[in-house]
Amino acid sequence: MIQFANRLNTVQEYYFSKKLREVRQLISEGKPIINIGIGSPDLQPPTSVIEAIKNSLFEEGAHKYQSYQGLPEFREAVSNFYQKHYKVSLNSENEILPLMGSKEGIMHISLAFLNEGDQVLIPNPGYPTYSSVTNLIGSEPIFYELDETTNWQPNFKELEKLDTSKIKLMWVNYPHMPTGAKATKNTFEKLIAFGKKHNIVIINDNPYSFILNDNTQSVLQIEGAKDIALELNSLSKSFNMAGWRVGMLLGKQEFLTEVLKVKTQMDSGMFYGIQKGAIAALHLSNNWFNQLNSIYNERRKLVWILADKLKCTYDKDSSGMFVWAKLPKGITSEEMVDDLLYKKDIFLAPGTIFGSKGEGYIRFSLCVSEEKIKEAINRI
Repeated sequence: MIQFANRLNTVQEYYFSKKLREVRQLISEGKPIINIGIGSPDLQPPTSVIEAIKNSLFEEGAHKYQSYQGLPEFREAVSNFYQKHYKVSLNSENEILPLMGSKEGIMHISLAFLNEGDQVLIPNPGYPTYSSVTNLIGSEPIFYELDETTNWQPNFKELEKLDTSKIKLMWVNYPHMPTGAKATKNTFEKLIAFGKKHNIVIINDNPYSFILNDNTQSVLQIEGAKDIALELNSLSKSFNMAGWRVGMLLGKQEFLTEVLKVKTQMDSGMFYGIQKGAIAALHLSNNWFNQLNSIYNERRKLVWILADKLKCTYDKDSSGMFVWAKLPKGITSEEMVDDLLYKKDIFLAPGTIFGSKGEGYIRFSLCVSEEKIKEAINRI
């Protein structure tokens, strides 16, 4: 009998992979499911971006293997984008590493920095991939709890109580998913100080900066941040390019050189046309974000009405493309999600998939049309 790797015992199939099979099955049976659970942008990328990739297909060398470090003009576009929007200076030659989406970077960073037995600080609630990848590497997740009472910011008094001798990485994610809590300069300053004090690399996963957020922030804005911090970013949410898989890792050359050793074993460079499309996206004016956020703002107003119908509470000052809603007492997250799915043909994400601190919450996605949200309201 074939035996599979022991590391697979540490992870389960991603919740959405499994649950969406059930949703598709219900749809095939004729159920009119409204999916308000997935953060996959339903809007089109900018027209100029689509034109850029179309025009690139006939350029010389467009279909060859590409550099692992991406086109120089792509890295230059990222550098200019960070300078314009975050006021962060990045050397396009050695402080920017293109990725096939930022999710790839979570694995690459972990492989580059972690050994078996090392420990990793992971937010609870937080993106499930942080802990899954840590387990696959053979390292140990150490969860630090985030709480509504502190606006989902790290509790540094509790962090200082930890034995940090084996902790090598700390994942942070601001603007935060799933709660929508915004980044603060104070939090970033404390994170950099904490990382330097304990020799822990801080990685900020930052794909939601431009969604319903007027104050774009990067951990790299903090003085001395490059000494100990990395940042992941992506075009998936900001430009409706989730399926294109365009991300980037930003930080000092010493760190990126080691991550590149891993990356060169995993792919053969990003497709030329996608890089050309990404360059066009990165050069767009703020009008693009204003138009995008106008749509998301109207959708969010409707989701708030839907949440009210379910007797949930929520923070109207949150950012990102989700609404994180607290359930009334007496019902669990998965009970609510299954009740809505089987009785109302509405699919939402239970807070528990993001960690134990997600119990008692559900997550609504804004990646669904106003018409469908109104229909969901009518069903409730």
